[in-house]
Parts: sequence; structure tokens; C-alpha cells
Amino acid sequence: MNTRRVRGAGRPDRRLLALLLVHSVLTQVITFVVRPAATYRALELDVPGAWLGALAASFAVVPLVLAVPSGQATDRFGERRVMLAGSLLLAGSGALLLLAGSTPAGLVLGTAVLGTGHLFCVIGQQAAVANSAPEGRYDAAFGYYTFAASLGQAIGPGLIILVGGQQTIPDTAPLFAAALGMGVLLFLCSAGMRFPARASAGAAGERGSMRTLVRLPGLLRALLVSCVVLAAVDITLVYLPALGADRGLAAGFVGLLLTLRAVASMGSRLFLGRLVDLLGRRHLMVGAVTLSAIAMAVAGLPMPPAALAAVVVLLGLGLGVGQPLTMAWLATSAPPGLRGRAMSLRLTGNRLGQVVIPSAVGAVAAGVGAAGVLLATAGALGVVAALSRRFGGDNRPPVP
Repeated sequence: MNTRRVRGAGRPDRRLLALLLVHSVLTQVITFVVRPAATYRALELDVPGAWLGALAASFAVVPLVLAVPSGQATDRFGERRVMLAGSLLLAGSGALLLLAGSTPAGLVLGTAVLGTGHLFCVIGQQAAVANSAPEGRYDAAFGYYTFAASLGQAIGPGLIILVGGQQTIPDTAPLFAAALGMGVLLFLCSAGMRFPARASAGAAGERGSMRTLVRLPGLLRALLVSCVVLAAVDITLVYLPALGADRGLAAGFVGLLLTLRAVASMGSRLFLGRLVDLLGRRHLMVGAVTLSAIAMAVAGLPMPPAALAAVVVLLGLGLGVGQPLTMAWLATSAPPGLRGRAMSLRLTGNRLGQVVIPSAVGAVAAGVGAAGVLLATAGALGVVAALSRRFGGDNRPPVP
């Protein structure tokens, strides 16, 4: 029985969720400092274009291979141990880049270590939220969690501005050193976490497996929604600047657009629990993805800059909902001993979507410019909006 987990759904769980939010912020700050800093170091070394591609891919390749095994490790050994390992790897990536980042191979290796550490921390965090949040409040808990992640992603690049000043290529050594220091703080945060007793993961693992998860009604639909929404976010990071260049918009204004999108997503995530209580999970998902599809399509049309900014805000509000809602659905649907594997399966789908969908959209919209890419992405969002009509709508955990 998981009675201690349910009885601890009050203040102790709230304290644990607060620590998890801090852990999430630190994880994303480190990641969003080191990744661009490694790119700047590569540019400083005048590495060939092929090495730049390898540098970008090295962050995602290892998680694709280790995502499911790391979810199994989380279910078997507990969230805390996996997050401890992840924090050590994140700190180690900063140290490795400080010591060996003067060569292309060292940069690729350091980035691969960063990606692995990020994977362990994120899967541990998501499983911990799923296992620690009070029953019936998964939507609010994952809304706060993804809000914290977005906050960390906004803070990280700001550190580069502080260190780099007005330089075209900033001094990267202090950034790697800062990542090392924050990695130590992250390890201490992981070590300080104390999770309440729960049902034996081993027993649950004997009764279920990945086959149990794959047979969950609506799983593939939820994974598809998640990966398309995340790929749409990635596409905005690339093609909003391209759209701005096509229309002669200043780079500063394009940066403002990207900031508005991120802040709008943070807002929808912060109030996700209340929105679910008001609308229900299914209606909110359909409405949010539909809003994203419409806004993405409209963004490709000629319009004044102020109108484009308003459309981007609506786009951010819609795109902010998909990730936490699918996490909450998985937490509600997956057995307690399989939640780490459920989150790892979602992460694997997301990583595949980040590789495949932007490439496919770019190929389909070839020759029609950034506006065509946004329109093609809107079409993909429209498809998953239709699929979301059968998304799990019960906001409460299933009755045993």
C-alpha cells in the first residue's frame, strides 16, 4: 500500500516539490549556459562546420540511447540517486570543458557529458514530481515544474550577457567555471532531498514493464502531442529570426518576440492547475493546441510588428500547455513503480520529434521561406489538436 505517500500529501510534499523546483531551475541554468558557451568556444577555435554539427548532436544522441534505461534505473533505485548522478555529471561537464575544452574533441565530450547529466536530472525530477505530488494535483504540480524549467532557461543566457558584455565572442572560461560551481550546488540540493516511503518499485516492476506502458490507452496519442508541441517551440527559435530577416525586422525586436513567447508560456504553466480545474484536461489541451496552430499560421502573414507581437504572445500561451499536461496524464495513468520509465518514454519521443519534425517541415516548406515553415508547422499542430479530442480528460487519479 502507498499509504504513507498519500498521508504525506500535505506540507512535507509541498516542501519536497519546492526543492524540486529549485533543482529544476539550476539544471536548466547550467544547461543553457554551457551549450551556447561551448558553441562560442568552438567558434573561437575556428572549428569546421562538421564539428559544429557534431557538437550540437552530442547533447541529444546519448539521451536517445540512455533515456529508457535511466527511467528503469529511476524506478529501481529511486529518484534521489539518479539526480545525484545527474548533478555530478553536470558539474563534471563544466570541469571537463575547463580542462579539455581547447580542442574540438574535448568540446564534444563535455557536451555529451552535459546531455547525459541533464537527462538523469530531468527524468529524476519528473518521476519525483509524479510520485510526490498530492493525488489529483498533478496538473498544478507539473505546471509549476515546467514553469521552473522555463525560468532556468531564461536565466542561463542572461549569465552570458553579464560575462560577455558587448563582445562578439565572450570569455567562456568563467562560464564553464560558473557551471561547475552551480553543479556543486545542484549536488548538494540533490543530497538534501528526502522522499517519503512509497510502494516497492521492484514489486511494481515485476507486475509491469514497458509493455504495460505501451498498452496504456491513449499513450501514443499523448506522446505525439508532446513531441509535436516541443518541436514547434524549437521551430520558433529558428524561424522567427528567419521571418524577421525576411521582413527587415531588427534583431532586438526578434529577441523581444522570443522573450514574449517564453514569458507567455511561463504564464500558462503557472496557472495550469486552475485552468484544468476550470476547463478539464481534454478541453484545455484541445483549446491550447488549436490556439497554437492558429497563431502559428497567422504569424506567417504580413502584419505590423505590434500585431505580430500580440500573435506571438497567443502562440506562447498555447505552446506552454502541452508538455505539463502530458506529464500529468502519464503520472495519473502509469503505475507507481513505472513512472520513471513512463517519463523516459516521453523524453525519448520528444528527442525524436526534435530531430525528425523540424527536418520534415523544412523539407515540405522548401522554397517558400520562413512563412511557409510556420504554416507547415501550424498544419502539424492542427493534426495533433484533432487527436487531442480523445486526450484523457479525467483530472483525478484512476480509482483502484
